[in-house]
Amino acid sequence: MPAASAGSPREPASWRLCVAPMMDWTDTHCRVFHRLLAPDARLYTEMVHAQAVIHGDRRRLLGFDPVEHPVALQLGGSDPGHLATATRIGVEWGYDEINLNVGCPSDRVQAGRFGACLMKEPALVAECMAAMRAAAGTVPVTVKCRLGVDEMEDYGVFLGFIDTVAAAGIDTFVVHARKAWLQGLSPKENREIPPLRYDWVDRLKTERPALRIVLNGGLGEVEAAVAAAQRLDGAMIGRAAYHEPYRLHLMQVALFGGEARPRAELLRALRPYVEAQLARGVALKHISRHLLGLFHGQPGGRLFRQVLSERATKPGAGWDVIEAALAATDPACA
Repeated sequence: MPAASAGSPREPASWRLCVAPMMDWTDTHCRVFHRLLAPDARLYTEMVHAQAVIHGDRRRLLGFDPVEHPVALQLGGSDPGHLATATRIGVEWGYDEINLNVGCPSDRVQAGRFGACLMKEPALVAECMAAMRAAAGTVPVTVKCRLGVDEMEDYGVFLGFIDTVAAAGIDTFVVHARKAWLQGLSPKENREIPPLRYDWVDRLKTERPALRIVLNGGLGEVEAAVAAAQRLDGAMIGRAAYHEPYRLHLMQVALFGGEARPRAELLRALRPYVEAQLARGVALKHISRHLLGLFHGQPGGRLFRQVLSERATKPGAGWDVIEAALAATDPACA
C-alpha cells in the first residue's frame, strides 16, 4: 500500500484558498510547511507527467505526509489512456483531487504536447478529462487553464473551451487570468507580461454560475486574494505564498478566522516534522529552502535567510540551525 494512504484524510475542503502547483518548489516538505501556515488551504503537488506516474518511482513522485490533506495531484499529459491510468494511481495513493495542467507554457511542455498548448485542442482536453473522471471514482477531477494562447484574444473562444470541457462532466476550473505566448516569452515572462483579465473570469462565473471557478494570477496581496475568494469560488496563490509565506497565513486568517500567530511560533511547530525527516536521512537544506522567506521584510529577515542559506547546507545540520536563524531576527517581529 502507498505510504500516503495511511491515516484519516481531512474532510475535503472547499477551493476558497489554494496554493498553486509550482515546479521545483511545492514538494512535500513545502506543502507540510504551508499546511501549518494555512490549515484550510487546498495544496497542490508539482506537475507530474502521467508517464512518470506510471513508470517512475512512485514513492518519490507521489509520496506525501497525511497532514497535507486536502492535497491535489497535478498531472501533465495529453493521452487519455495514460492520464486515466495515472489518475487511478493517484487515487490509490490517497489524493483528494486530480488536476490536469492546461496552463504551463514551457518549451518542454510544448514539445510533449501538453500544458498550455492544449488550450488549442478543447476536444482533446475533454476526452482526457472524461477518461480521468471515469478513473477517479468519487475523487474530483479538475482543470487548471489559461485564457488562451498566442493570438487567441476572443472571450467566446475561451468560453467555448470551458463549455467543451464542462460537457465531459468537469465542474471545477482554476483559471490563470492571462493568456500564454508559446513562443517568444519565457515561463517567468508568461507569468508577468500578458495582461491580467479578471473581467473574463468574472464574466465566466456570471454566465456559468453552476461551475466552480477559482482565480489564479496576481493575487499576492491579502486583500486581492480575499476579494477573489468572495466574488468567485476561490483564490489560488502562487509565488507570493512561496517567497513570502507569512502572507499565506494572513490569507488563512482573513478567510477562515482566528488570530494570526507569530512567525517564530509557526516555524517551531514544524520542528517535529523536521526532526523526523532528519532521522530518516533527509538533509536539512531540502526543507530549509522553503523557509527562507518567512521573515521577508522584517527586521533581521536578511540575517535569518543568510544563516539558513549558509549553515543548512553543511553535513549534519540540524534544528539548531533553525534556532540560530530565529535568534538573528528581531524578537518583537518573530
